Amino acid sequence: MNVCLCIPTLNAGNIWGEFVYALQTQTLQPSEILVLDSSSTDGTPELARRDSCRVVTIPHAEFRHGGTRQHAAELASGADVLVYLTQDSILADANALARLTAVFEDASVGAAYGRQLPRPGANPIEAHARLFNYPPVSAIRSLESTAAIGFKAIFFSNSFGAYRRTALEQAGGFPRESNFGEDTVMAARLLQSGWRIAYIAEAQVHHSHAYSYREEFRRYYRIGQLHVNEPWLLRDFGKASGEGRKFAMSEIQYLSRHAPWLIPEAMLRTGLKYLGYRSGRRNPQP
Repeated sequence: MNVCLCIPTLNAGNIWGEFVYALQTQTLQPSEILVLDSSSTDGTPELARRDSCRVVTIPHAEFRHGGTRQHAAELASGADVLVYLTQDSILADANALARLTAVFEDASVGAAYGRQLPRPGANPIEAHARLFNYPPVSAIRSLESTAAIGFKAIFFSNSFGAYRRTALEQAGGFPRESNFGEDTVMAARLLQSGWRIAYIAEAQVHHSHAYSYREEFRRYYRIGQLHVNEPWLLRDFGKASGEGRKFAMSEIQYLSRHAPWLIPEAMLRTGLKYLGYRSGRRNPQP
């Protein structure tokens, strides 16, 4: 199996050493490592070339989450499987890539994503988000899964996600103009094209974020925009509100055990998420 690892970067120099060490110790080494750098100013391209990566520079103003990943897929024309990894996702052990890509031995699987663990030092709110969204049990979903789990059927993350090339092409590729949620759109297209999506809990990275209040609001604003710009997602896979309620209840229960003093902050963040989402739905992108 020919595997290409695709890494979008922007000023990754401060974390590159840790990132590439975890990559170099993998039992499965990619056939090619493709770095798509958005005009970094801290020497990231030079570091990547030093470590035998193929580097393609993209003007910063032209970066799009969907378009850049689609460009990577077209550049890696000889790959059977494309693995996408963000610069702040640190492979957790030497078998992470091997475990993620092994599932493609099943010819029905079009895409797979791994488990994201809280980064070292993550605060309890940050940690809970990863533990809730990335459980310890693997699963494979098909279009029929929608009846049981609704919108969760198209949950996916390109922070550590892989695609079978033929499936990606059959489903139309990443939306080029998308700058948010391109992984959700692609997962939905794959299911509707008859492919299955695998969640591999044994393939792990350390990746989480301590969002500020502004960042929390902005993230859910963009989710709201995504849902109104791509109305077929909610139409075909159901509303996401039920999962949001489950998350909020789980977060309170988790914090009551581990950090009860953070419950007021968590409730404030829940309110900001709701306001952000509703605002985004009222202001779709042109």
